[in-house]
Amino acid sequence: MSNVTVQARVSPELKQQADSVFAALGLSTADAIRIFLQQTVNMGGLPFQPMTKRPNAETLAAMTELESGGGQVFRTTTDLFADWKAKD
Repeated sequence: MSNVTVQARVSPELKQQADSVFAALGLSTADAIRIFLQQTVNMGGLPFQPMTKRPNAETLAAMTELESGGGQVFRTTTDLFADWKAKD
């Protein structure tokens, strides 16, 4: 069976980060892409559930505090940074 070439454009940072993950798993990028494509066919769709990035615990706590009426609200970024600098 002959092979075809698949090309995709990604940022250098994303490629480097993904290559590090694949290397830790003992895979090349080409191996990982082949596995992804095969799993897509096997499952009849994406082999994972796409999700947005979730805020970290500190951000979630700040959002919860603000939603419950706590925290501070600033009208401008100038006011925010002035308050932040005053606390130093």
